[in-house]
Amino acid sequence: MIRWRLRSLVIVAVLLVGRDLTAQTSRDEQFYYPGSFNWSFLRNYPQAARLFNAFDYGHAVLYERLWSEPETSPELLEVKEFDYITGDLLRRPPRLAVAEEAIAPGYSRLAWRAKLAFDWAHMLHRQIYDVYADERLSAEARDTLIERLTDYYLSRQRTAFVPVPKSMQLMDGQSYSGAFREKYPKFNGLIWTYHWLQVGLYDALISGNTPAAKQGAVNAALARFWDMLEGPPAHLPSVMPMTSAIAPEFSRRHPRAAMIFDNLHMLHDIISDILVSPKIPRGQKQAEIYAALSRFQDATNDVLPIEHWWMMGEMMGLDKMGGPAVGPLPPPATQPSVEPHHHRRP
Repeated sequence: MIRWRLRSLVIVAVLLVGRDLTAQTSRDEQFYYPGSFNWSFLRNYPQAARLFNAFDYGHAVLYERLWSEPETSPELLEVKEFDYITGDLLRRPPRLAVAEEAIAPGYSRLAWRAKLAFDWAHMLHRQIYDVYADERLSAEARDTLIERLTDYYLSRQRTAFVPVPKSMQLMDGQSYSGAFREKYPKFNGLIWTYHWLQVGLYDALISGNTPAAKQGAVNAALARFWDMLEGPPAHLPSVMPMTSAIAPEFSRRHPRAAMIFDNLHMLHDIISDILVSPKIPRGQKQAEIYAALSRFQDATNDVLPIEHWWMMGEMMGLDKMGGPAVGPLPPPATQPSVEPHHHRRP
C-alpha cells in the first residue's frame, strides 16, 4: 500500500514539478558536509532513522492538502491521512528519503524558498544524528564537529534559520495564529509529536556511554513516541515541544543548533496557520509565507534574550510538550502553566 501510494504520487508529481519548477530560480541546493560519519545513524539506528522518511511525507502531504484542497472537509487530514500515517506509514516507513516536492508539487511551486529552508535544516538535523551515532568519535570530537556542522549550515545565509531565539509573537500574535490548531487539532498534535522525537533523540544519544546504552535510550524514546500516538489526541503534545525543554543537555552543549530547530518548528506551524486562515486571501498566501520566512532569517528583530528562551521552555510545561525523551516522566502539572504557543486571539 505504502509503495503503491508513494510511487503513484511521485510519477504524477515528477511531471508537474519538472514542468513548473524549471520556470523558477535554480534549486540552489547544497549537499551534506562531507565526512565518514555520514549515514551512521541509519546504519546503527534504522528503526529511528527510517521514521524521518515518514515524517517528510507527513509534512509534505499536510501542506499539499491545505494548499491544493482548501475546501475539503477536515476529515481528510484528521481521519483519513492521520489514520494512514499512524496506522500504516509510520509502522512500515519508507527505506529511502522522500522527495517532498514529489508529494507536494502544488505547495512546492507556491513556497519553494520555504521548502528549501526546511530541507536545509532537516539536513542539519540528520547530520547531527550521524555524529552522535558514529562510535569512532570521542565526546570532544562530537561537540567540535557539531559546531562545525552548524557553521556550515549557517554559511548558506539565504536558506538558513538564524541561531537566535525568536519571540513567540511571531507564532501566536498574528492575525492568522492558531487557525491550523483550531481546525486540525489531531494532525497538529501529530506534527508536534514528530518534532518531539526529532529533538528528543539528541539527549537520548547523549545519555548513553556505550553503544548498548545508546540503543536502550533510543528505544525508550521511540517507545514514548509510540505511546503518544495511542488513543489520540489524549496523549499528543498540547503545546509546541521546545528543544531547550525536551533536549536540555543538547541545548546546553549546542545552543545555536537548538535555537535553529525551534525556529524551524515554529515556522512549520506558522505556514500551516497561513494556509488554513481565511484572513489571508489565497492570492496573498505566498507573500505572507515569505514574510514569515524572512523574519526567521533576520537576527536583528523579534529576538528574545537567551535566558527567556530557557524560561519559556520551563513555563510552558514539559508534560504538555510530551515529556522528556530520557529519564522519568514528570507528574502532570497541578497548576496552570503559561502556554504562549496555545492561546486564542480575541
